[in-house]
This record gives sequence, structure tokens and C-alpha cells, in this order.
Amino acid sequence: MSQPIDRRAPELLAPAGDRECLRAAIENGADAVYFGLDSGFNARARAKNFAVDDVGEVIALLHRRGVKGYVTVNTLAFPNELAEVERLVRVLAAAGVDAVLVQDVGVARLVRAVCPELSIHASTQMTLTSAECIAVAASLGIERVVLARELSIREIKKIHQTTEMPLEVFVHGALCVAYSGQCLTSESLGGRSANRGQCAQACRLPYEVLQDGEKIELDDVRYLLSPQDLAAFALVPELIDAGVCSLKIEGRLKTPEYVANITRHYRTAIDAAVAGRPVEFAPREIEDMELSFSRGFSPGWLGGCDHKMLVPGHSSAKRGVPLGIVRRIERDPRGGQRAVVELAASIKRGDGVMFDCSSDEKQRQGGRVYEVFQRGRSIEEPATSGFAGLSFAREAIDWPRIEPGQQVWKTDDPELTTRLRRTFTGADPVRRTRLDIAVDAAIGIPLRIRATAVSGESCWVESAEPLAEAQRHPLTAEVLREQLGRLGASPYELGQFEAKIEGEPMVPLSVLGKLRREMLALLDQAAATPPERDIAADSVLPKIRATDEGTRLPRQTTIRVLVRSFAQLDAALACGVSELYADFQDIRQYAAAVGMAHGAGAKIFIATPRIQKPDELGIFRVLARHGADGILVRNLAGLDYYTARGITVVADFSLNVTNELSAAWLRERGAARLTASYDLNRDQLLDLVAAVPPEWLEIVIHQHMPMFHMEHCVFCAVLSPGTNKTNCGRPCDRHEVHLRDHIGMEHPLTADVGCRNTLFNAIPQSAAEIVPLLIERGLADFRIELLSDGPDEIRRIVGLYRDLLAGTTTGQAVWRELRAANRVGVTRGTLEERRNPLAIL
Repeated sequence: MSQPIDRRAPELLAPAGDRECLRAAIENGADAVYFGLDSGFNARARAKNFAVDDVGEVIALLHRRGVKGYVTVNTLAFPNELAEVERLVRVLAAAGVDAVLVQDVGVARLVRAVCPELSIHASTQMTLTSAECIAVAASLGIERVVLARELSIREIKKIHQTTEMPLEVFVHGALCVAYSGQCLTSESLGGRSANRGQCAQACRLPYEVLQDGEKIELDDVRYLLSPQDLAAFALVPELIDAGVCSLKIEGRLKTPEYVANITRHYRTAIDAAVAGRPVEFAPREIEDMELSFSRGFSPGWLGGCDHKMLVPGHSSAKRGVPLGIVRRIERDPRGGQRAVVELAASIKRGDGVMFDCSSDEKQRQGGRVYEVFQRGRSIEEPATSGFAGLSFAREAIDWPRIEPGQQVWKTDDPELTTRLRRTFTGADPVRRTRLDIAVDAAIGIPLRIRATAVSGESCWVESAEPLAEAQRHPLTAEVLREQLGRLGASPYELGQFEAKIEGEPMVPLSVLGKLRREMLALLDQAAATPPERDIAADSVLPKIRATDEGTRLPRQTTIRVLVRSFAQLDAALACGVSELYADFQDIRQYAAAVGMAHGAGAKIFIATPRIQKPDELGIFRVLARHGADGILVRNLAGLDYYTARGITVVADFSLNVTNELSAAWLRERGAARLTASYDLNRDQLLDLVAAVPPEWLEIVIHQHMPMFHMEHCVFCAVLSPGTNKTNCGRPCDRHEVHLRDHIGMEHPLTADVGCRNTLFNAIPQSAAEIVPLLIERGLADFRIELLSDGPDEIRRIVGLYRDLLAGTTTGQAVWRELRAANRVGVTRGTLEERRNPLAIL
């Protein structure tokens, strides 16, 4: 006989971009809701969000309904914002917020110092991908980790087996093609930082592939960086078995109908999995989910990498449900035309449809169905199979563009929308919390009622007078159950009921009604009352800020060069560069690179990958064996690994140092120098320089910005018959590949040792004009990062910046010469004084 399945129900965590979404989540079964504030510091700046002054009311509403409330403070913070963040944290702690989600390690330190009792959850923006990364983050007092979406269930299970940290995982919604917290595309192209909640969604734009300079014909595959949406309802049992404590739905920019729809289905899936039943949805139920929002459903990375499945590349917009194929266009006897569609799904009057008549999504045709025809007559009921003629309002469709063979999509169903709205717009609660009641009744003492909600609230109420002996109608358990169970419009439903009656007491029904109302009022008050917390009386910033001021006088400058090949290493050494970084795709080449540098009397640090997943700790061991002078670390696991072994480390840009609190923490963890985050603009960088000892910092002054860093492999998806790194044939080793964007810029694409792709900005970014200011403020450590530069370019670049650091030329002169020498010019990029945030569009 099979053993019964013992599963503990995970939390169901739903998004809320506004109050309607909040109600939709509550009424459809969420255990917790996460939301952002309109004061900033949340990764969905475009959502409606909630006012800071309303947080207490929102949390009280959630707690009355037995739902937890988490607030997102999950962006990077700059030095001049820390005081504002501290004020915000105090408000959240006092309001009874159950947890805050954070990205910035400095913000995490601030939260812990202000209120040790306020739980901190590490946002997926913190890019935690292994038990080793989590162990470092745990030292910040983090109590839950939202894992990167790029992990498979197998990898999640391995992490759970090697850490005690509770793990939260996304199960539904949009997928970013880049690792969250590591995407610099919007910042690089238009000053809209994804790490500040302002993602411009450049991944949803069309691209072309250039292989060794030649365009690859991919037919209608144009959206090469736009993943399908995640839909893991069928994987809920496996995720529970892997040890996940919270299943998270993406969607703070989505509609309340979406929140209601998806929350309700995952509530059903969790309940079925915990009960040991199969998680199965009928095709119509899946269609309903797709209609709320879908770019096509997929398991994401949860089943492992399948790059072709993840990014089919045909579209990047919401399309809904495949409705069918156009078979012919015919005239409507009453005027106009109809599209005759061979159906794959149901269609009725009023539904929205879209015709796939162009690879350019802006040119596609669509509208609401005016009439549906089958067998020559207009029908009011849904057409579910066969052929159906669809007519539209006059001039809604440009008919010459509709042709037989085109795919048709059902994009909207007004009846579904109405049905979903009913779940959260009624006067009475749909979802209720179980309330257990116990009653003690005896002659001569007051009636006592103890009520305990499954959400944790409890209260005692008792009658004002002792109970008298009944003359005609003694009190019974049935009367008590009926009267106290009349919970009406309250958020409760009667659960267990216990009545202990001694003798034959009598209680007027009016007294029972009064006690019931008192009970509900006390429960409501208990749920809405924030917990008492120890909140620091004075500002904590002076205590946790950097205390070592360092020297602010100009110092002897050092210029380091990052190389990506033996040829670049040789050219840099020929220029007399004495300190280098090596970032090679093939880490087996590092031993020879170290030998070359040391043979020339130069120091060399070698770079780790930006991501470390389970089973990849061996890469760190390999790098440590090569005898380099130090390591350029790009993740928390690498920082901990090498400092524990006494190896000098420099923290790279990917660790997101934007303020003095994060800088001080990384220094405490052993980093010798810190690379300033690429999210800093000119003024913010100068603020950081003013806030920390300048010898802590190293500034990259010339580079091609690494825009997307992805688990998704474009090489495999479009240049190989394979599906992942086990069968792709490694075209990345043989070909030079660029992605051409919608304005004609050709961005270089590379792969690292883990087969993760990085798309670099085609245009190099130069900080030449700000270098003199940095030197005046005591900065002395500068870096040039090469990409595909040849020997002549390297000599020119190194020579120009050397002259600049020596004071024999100006930043403006360096800028002009770089711009003249480079085919695509040069940009100030993130260090532009005034940037156009819409440039990317």
C-alpha cells in the first residue's frame, strides 16, 4: 500500500499594486500580500502603490482577514537617501508590517539597527543563488530568501538541504531574461535603473542576430530576449517537497482580475497537493488563467534549462489564448467582411481577438467580436469547435491585412472579467477565517466565551451578571452554537465549538447577541493592533556609517586594465600596465595568464563568474589554484570563499555598492577595494566618494556596460539544434555574435564558463570628464575594462587615460579623441550630467 503524503502547506503570497488588488488577493485565498509604497524604494515604481500614511490601515485590514503584509523596500539606496529610508523603516515597524523585502545590504543593516524585531526578507534582487550566498546574507539578520528565478527545482532542493533559511520561490508571472539585481540595460541606455524600480523592458524589444558579421535569417523569430511567462501550478507538489516555504505570484503591475484569477488557482493547487490529490486543471481553467495575462505559459527554469522553450521569440506582448487559424475571408451579406476561423478554443460575442498578421506587434490587427456565425446563422451562445465567422465593428479591422493561414488569438473575455470581479467586490467577505469558540455556562457565575481565530487572535468575553437557573427554557449547546455562530458580515466562520454547561442555566438571546458583538469587536481590535516593538529612539545612521575618513588629499593614481583574452593581456603588458584583471571565458587559460603577467613583473587578479549555483563551488577552487595575486569577486559566495582562505579580493560592480552602509559591510567581510555600482550617476558617485574613505573605492572609467546577464543562452536558442549546454555544441566557442537592436546598434554577446550570456552595450562608456573631480577628492584607483579591443585600440585607450591621470590632458580632450577614434562613438552613459530616461524607447 502506498504511504500517505505528508506535506506542510506553504504560504501563498500574492501581489497588490493597489487596493482592489489587495481585496482580490484576500478574497481568493492569499496567505500573505506584498506591496510597495509611492514614496519610492520599491522595484515596481510604475505600479499605483500605496501611500506611506496608509500603511497602518492596510496592515490592519490584512491582519483582520488573517493575511500577512510584506512591504517592498527592494531597490538600491544612495547616500543622500539613507535618512529618508530610516524614517520609512520606522513607520513600517510601528505599523506592524510583518516583513520588509530588501535588495541593498546597506538597507538591510539599517532595518536591523532600527528595529531588530522587524523581519527582513531578501528580495530576488539580491541575486542569491546558492546556500553559500545565503550563508553570507544570513549574517545581515535576513530571515527569508526569495531565490533567483533561474534555479531549477533540483537546485532549490539542494539549497534547502544545506541551509536552514526559509526559501521563497516565484511560481507565476512575468520572467526577466536577466538575473534580477544584475540587469543594467535600462540604466545603460536611458538612465532608468531596474535596480531602482524603473525597468524600461528592453528585453521585450525585437533584435536580430549577427554571426561573424552576417545576419542570421530567423523568419519571424525576433523577440530573442523575451521569455514566456512562468506558470508552475503543475509543479506545486514538487516545490513543496523541495522545501519551499512560500509560493510567490508576480504581478504588482497587473489588474485585480489577474490577482483574483491566479491567486484562486494556486490556492486550489496548494490545497490539492497538501491533501495528496493530483494538481489538475481542466483546459478551460488554464485558458482562464491565460486570458488574465499570458505571453505563453512555461515552467521557466524550474525544470532546468530549455532555451528554445523558454524564449520562442515570436512575440513579447500579452496574446491570451490561441483561438484558431484564419481559413478564409468572406463578405457579410449585411455589409463588411468576416474572418472564418477554424477554432481551437471557444469564442462568443464581445470577446477580444487579435490577428497575427505582422511580426511587428504594433501593426497587428484586432478588436471585439461583434457577431459570431455558424452554419449560416448568427449565434449568441459560445462557438466551441468547427468553423466560425467573426464580424467586427465597421473599420475595426484593416481587412486587406488579414489572410488565410494567420493565427488568431483570443485576448479577452468580458464574462470572465465579470465573474472574477464578483469574487472581491461584494459587500460581504468571500473568504472567511475559522473561529473556534468555547463556552462555560453555570448557575451563579457569568457566562464566559473564549474565541480563538486560526490566524492567531483570541479574546474572552463574559456576561455582566451571573446566570440564573432556568424556569422554562434552559440553555443548550445547540442554542449557543446557533446564536454565537451568526457571524454575518464578519470575516469569520464558525470552526470548532465546545460548550460546557453545568446545571440548567438561562441566558436571554439578547445577552448572547451582545456578547457575540463584543467578541467580534475585540477580535477586530486584536487583529488591527500592531505588535509592540523595540524601535531605536535616535537615528542609527551615525552608529553604522563608516567612521574611517581616510585621506581626502590627492594620492598616487593607479590604472588597472581588465582583459578578456591572451592577445589583450599581451597588448596591455606591452603598454607597461603593471596591475591587471583577467576575465576569460575559458577558466583553464587562467594559469597561463597568471604566468604571463608574473613573467612581465605585473600583478594579476582573476574574475569569478557573476553567478554561483549549487554544484559550482568547484570553480572557486580552480581559480584559487592558479596563484593569482587576488580575485575579482562578483557574488557573495565568492567573497566569503576567498577571504576565508586569506586571498585578497576586490568586490566588483555586481555587488551593488551604492552607499556607505553597503560599502562598510563588504569591507568588514574582507574586501580590499570596492567597485562602485554602475547604477550611480555622476552626482551619486560623487556622493558615495564623499561618504566613504576614498581608498576603499575603485572606479571603472572606461568600459562597455554589461547590460543583460542571463541564464538564458541566445547562442543555444538560435544557433544550435540543442536545448541546453549539454547538447548545444558550444557555438559560443566558434563564433562572434552581436544582437542588433531596433535602432541599428550591434551589441556584443558573450558566454561565460557557466554558459551564462552577457550582452554588452555596443558603445563604450567613458568617465574621462569626471576623473579630475575624483582625483581631487582623493580617489586613486581606476580601471579600464576592455571587450573586443585590438592592440592599437588598447594602446590608444591606455595612453589617453594615463595622460589624463598624469594631468597632461583634460577629460574633454580624452572624450573627443575617443569619440573620433571609435566607429560608434563613445557615451558618458550613467555618468552623464543630464540624461534622457526615454532614450531607450
